[in-house]
Amino acid sequence: MPRIFGQHFLRSKPVLEKIAAAVAPDGIEPHIVEIGPGQGALTEYLLPRAERITAIEVDPAMVAALPAHEKLTVLHQDVLTADLRALAPFTLAGNLPYYISSPIMAKVFEAVGAWNRAVFLVQLEVAQRMCSAPNSRDYGYLSVLTQVHCRAKLLFQVPPGAFAPPPKVKSSVILLEPKPVDARALKPFLRFVSAAFQQKRKTLRNNLGVLFPKTLVEAQPEANLRAEQLSIEGLSDLYQRLSQTAPNVILTD
Repeated sequence: MPRIFGQHFLRSKPVLEKIAAAVAPDGIEPHIVEIGPGQGALTEYLLPRAERITAIEVDPAMVAALPAHEKLTVLHQDVLTADLRALAPFTLAGNLPYYISSPIMAKVFEAVGAWNRAVFLVQLEVAQRMCSAPNSRDYGYLSVLTQVHCRAKLLFQVPPGAFAPPPKVKSSVILLEPKPVDARALKPFLRFVSAAFQQKRKTLRNNLGVLFPKTLVEAQPEANLRAEQLSIEGLSDLYQRLSQTAPNVILTD
């Protein structure tokens, strides 16, 4: 079957079983939403653990390949345009396409409050960035974006040989548990964080000068630091000080 979206299909039965167990650790989930089910390998392991499954698949060839099952509803659409909140409540699962995993994660975070747990198979590098701490090579905007919305944990790695065809990168299964957040209040803070990490090797003095007067940024004790040196709490504290002193239209809707 042709792979028009460059999919790498997970074939390892032990890995599929471990992922399904992580998705439904307590037995039966009322509703699982699977992103990118492909040919249904993971779906097969999820069906005994779910009262119902909604599978979101963009590839028409994969939609046709999915098995007919009374528990399974297939939505032929792009997850990036899907209304995930309309499916609430649910548990999330999926072997995410590596080339668009970050946009998918942003979409998932927009729907925090609609889901109670997410278990995804992603590129190891992406999983490490999502879980990383300050002062590490992997810490960046995706780390902050993930951790303000969720508690993130690397569960286990998956070798290339578990896929057909094998990818050229390592993979990992990641668990996300959502936090209660005010999505509207987070938007300006995340714009601030995006600017702070815009050029990772530059200091906050340089990166934040596009949002605030440089003299104001230079007056902050963190001015000579890089964003990767600040915790989420540290970034939030700096954001509060700067935005209260000099509100900027860039940070508002």
